[in-house]
Amino acid sequence: MSGAAPASLRPATWRDIPAMLAVERAAFPEEPWDEAGLWAELAARPRRAYVVAAPEGHDGIQGYAGLDVAGDVADVMTLAVDPGSRGRGLGGALLERLHDLARDAGARTVLLEVRSGNEVARRLYAARGYEPVRTRERYYRSGEDALVLRKELDA
Repeated sequence: MSGAAPASLRPATWRDIPAMLAVERAAFPEEPWDEAGLWAELAARPRRAYVVAAPEGHDGIQGYAGLDVAGDVADVMTLAVDPGSRGRGLGGALLERLHDLARDAGARTVLLEVRSGNEVARRLYAARGYEPVRTRERYYRSGEDALVLRKELDA
């Protein structure tokens, strides 16, 4: 989607699943979520909240992100930006929207897992105040470790 118009963020709907799958496969070709997994995530509302970054006046999406809220702790389930749309602040915008949704639901802490080798994502999370909690060794099917990160939300 290179050259697409600026994105606006909106709640994901079941109609977005094909576009979410396309972004998922482009962003995470080694271990993408499948269609059934995305259907299950959207079906888990209201505990789960998903948002998409959709270019103004165009079909498709440039990215999406999901959140699970359980009391005062929220978990970022996923955050994916189409490779052709990276470098435009979409990842940060999606993450900030998740923070707003977590606050609105009463969460005070947000947790997430990130691939230890995903330097771009790690920089994004560090810039937004996430701090390492622990390492989950061989967390991904590939055998790569996951870093568990935490952010305390402001009121």
